[in-house]
Amino acid sequence: MIKRKYKEVVFRLKKPEDINKELLIDLLSQNGYDGFVEEENSYIKTYIEEKNFDEDFLFGLRDYYEGYEVVTIEEQNWNKVWEENYFQPIVINNQCIIRAPFHEKEGEYKYELFIQPKMSFGTGHHETTRLIAQELFYLDFNGKKVLDMGCGTGILAILSEKLGAKDIFAVDNDRWAYENTLENLQLNNCQYIKVAEGDALVLPQHPAYDIILSNINLNINLENLPYYAQCAKKGGWLILSGFYEQDIPQVEKLALSLGYKQI
Repeated sequence: MIKRKYKEVVFRLKKPEDINKELLIDLLSQNGYDGFVEEENSYIKTYIEEKNFDEDFLFGLRDYYEGYEVVTIEEQNWNKVWEENYFQPIVINNQCIIRAPFHEKEGEYKYELFIQPKMSFGTGHHETTRLIAQELFYLDFNGKKVLDMGCGTGILAILSEKLGAKDIFAVDNDRWAYENTLENLQLNNCQYIKVAEGDALVLPQHPAYDIILSNINLNINLENLPYYAQCAKKGGWLILSGFYEQDIPQVEKLALSLGYKQI
């Protein structure tokens, strides 16, 4: 098996204000970077496959940082890395705990999700994943048909099944995320989730989803909205995340034109 090489890039921020940090992370995430870790003294660490690394792209972001360092690393035991450094259990709405298999059981919760932390986006620590997960507890999933677009680790698809959904389609265009989702489905003994590697073009014709979850980024959400409208059941729910508050009018305008109503 050929091991993949990665670039570990550590940025020293030019300004410590959150808006600069979040904008930098957003720009990086849209261009293949993942596994963001915020460190002390305004440093951000992130990773990208060596084949996708582009020094010219980083130079174009120089307004956001004072400098950066790049290290090439071999594919490694990411579970051990996260266990030792970053990944801690999180609790959603006091009802659900999300933890790795190597964490000891703590407390009593109605729902327990296991996520094997690798390089996939969506362990529940990122604000967009956590915000959507919180919203799911206010919807009726019993027997529902669900689409999880940009599934990352599969966390939202898995939570949907735990909440009662019976037909779930999880999609991601990243091979690592696809494989990680399959692994996490086994960890959680999921029975009703199908997984595909690809983009909106892999969506089936007229599936009539009751609930569509799309935690990606602004551009991909806008690009996919027409597909979601074709796939949605009348009266169904669409939950979007991965963009900024100032982007809401743009998203809302397109969604309204496709027949959605903002709640």
